[in-house]
Amino acid sequence: MATVSAKLPGARRALVPDFDVPLPPEFWRGDGAVRLRDLIAVIVRWEVIAFQTRAEARRLHRALTAQQIAEGAERGKVDSGGRDLEQCVTEEQAVGTAWQCFEDGIYLVFIDGAQQHRLDDQVFVRADSTILFVRLVMLAGA
Repeated sequence: MATVSAKLPGARRALVPDFDVPLPPEFWRGDGAVRLRDLIAVIVRWEVIAFQTRAEARRLHRALTAQQIAEGAERGKVDSGGRDLEQCVTEEQAVGTAWQCFEDGIYLVFIDGAQQHRLDDQVFVRADSTILFVRLVMLAGA
């Protein structure tokens, strides 16, 4: 499993909590090199499945404990679910969007601290690798 992080420059907190992604067996064949494009696709597909799972869980109404209500009030939102946002996300659309955003410079990718520059470059990922996505913020007039 590789650990994935996502950050926004200047933000104190990460965009999302770090999460682990199981890498497919083909990542461990031969010399261990894969294209950055393929690595991004695996991560995006994993996140689409996680998004769909979270969306399905939100459709159900949940009974909340007093502690969950208090914690939600402290965060500014008490959520008992019960909504269907009808968001349809396909894996292929999400992967295509991720590739295009990388090409457009919307985010950077670092693997074990080394910045990656091109989608078709070979990268080496180990089971204990950290993959960092840094979302950039465009300035007005840039």
